Amino acid sequence: MADVDVQVQYTTTERKTRKVKKTSKRRESKDGDVTVTEVEQTNTTNTNDDGGEYTKAMNKDWHSGHFCCWQCDESLTGQRYVLRDEHPFCIKCYESVFANGCEECNKIIGIDSKDLSYKDKHWHEACFLCAKCRVSLVDKQFGSKLDKIYCGNCYDAQFASRCDGCGEVFRAGTKKMEYKTRQWHEKCFCCVVCKNPIGTKSFIPREQEIYCAGCYEDKFATRCVKCNKIITQGGVTYKNEPWHRECFTCTHCNSSLAGQRFTSRDDKAYCAECYGELFAKRCTSCTKPITGIGGTRFISFEDRHWHNDCFICAHCKNSLVGKGFIVVEQDIVCPDCAKEQLM
Repeated sequence: MADVDVQVQYTTTERKTRKVKKTSKRRESKDGDVTVTEVEQTNTTNTNDDGGEYTKAMNKDWHSGHFCCWQCDESLTGQRYVLRDEHPFCIKCYESVFANGCEECNKIIGIDSKDLSYKDKHWHEACFLCAKCRVSLVDKQFGSKLDKIYCGNCYDAQFASRCDGCGEVFRAGTKKMEYKTRQWHEKCFCCVVCKNPIGTKSFIPREQEIYCAGCYEDKFATRCVKCNKIITQGGVTYKNEPWHRECFTCTHCNSSLAGQRFTSRDDKAYCAECYGELFAKRCTSCTKPITGIGGTRFISFEDRHWHNDCFICAHCKNSLVGKGFIVVEQDIVCPDCAKEQLM
C-alpha cells in the first residue's frame, strides 16, 4: 500500500446556482498515490430556493448530499476520506478494498499504520520481527529463508555458509575462496603443511587437504631411487622403482640403459656387454660370452657351452643342434665324420 498524505480541509458555504448530478459508478482502481482528507460542512442560513448548501473538496464544489464514498455512497461531509485515482473513498471502504494484510498478525494494515513491505509481503511496523528471536527488524539488516525473515545473527547461525577451515560464517563483503564444493575465508585457504596462504598461487588437493606446490612435491612427488631428486617428467621404472632416464645406467660402465637391452644380477642392472664380460658363460667354440639376452639359445654338455650357431661338427661344419654327436678328444663331430675317422 502506498503512503498516504493526511490533510484536514474545512468547507465554506456559498450560494450556488449550478447543480451537480450524483453518480453511483463503481470500478477497481490501480495502485497509485492516495490522499486522506477530512471535510467539514458549515451550515448556512441561506433561504434562496435557487441555490443550496455545498461542500468544497478535491478543488471542486459539491452539493453536500452528492460528495459520497465511491464504493458505498455514504456521505463524506465532515468525514476523513482517501483519494485514489481521483475518486474519494471512506476509510472503511478503502481499507477493505485496497489495504494490505499483515503477514505476522493477519490483520489489515490501516491508513494510520506504517506499511513495511518486502517481496510482495507486508507487515505492521510493530510486527516486522525476526522469526526466531523476535527482535524488531525496522531499519536493520535482515535475511529471508523459506518465506520467513530473520535478523542478521539468527540468519547466519541457521543458514549462512561456513568456512571449511575455521567453521565461521561468511559475513557480508567477506572474500571467499572456493574449490569444487568447499569454501574458505581468504586467510584460511592455506597449505596444510607450511600454513602459508595460497591466494592465487597453484595448489594440489589430496584427500581433503590442500597443499602448495612446493610442499606437495616434498611430501608426495616421485623421487629417483638413485639421486633422490623429484622426477618432473619422463623417467623409467625398473623393479617397480622410479629412475631418471639419465640415472638408470649400467652398474659397471655407467652407460645409459634407457631404451637399451640390459640384464640384472644381484638386483643390479648391467648392459649386455658388461654382463657378458663379467658373468656370462663363454662359448667353447668362439670364446665369446653367452648372455642369453634377446632370446639367445645355447647348448651345454658336461662343463662346456656353445652358442647354437657355434654347435657344429668340427670336420664338416654342419650344425649338430638337435642331432646326435660324438666327442673325439676335445672336438664334437657328427656320427658320419666319426665313422670316417675310424675307417
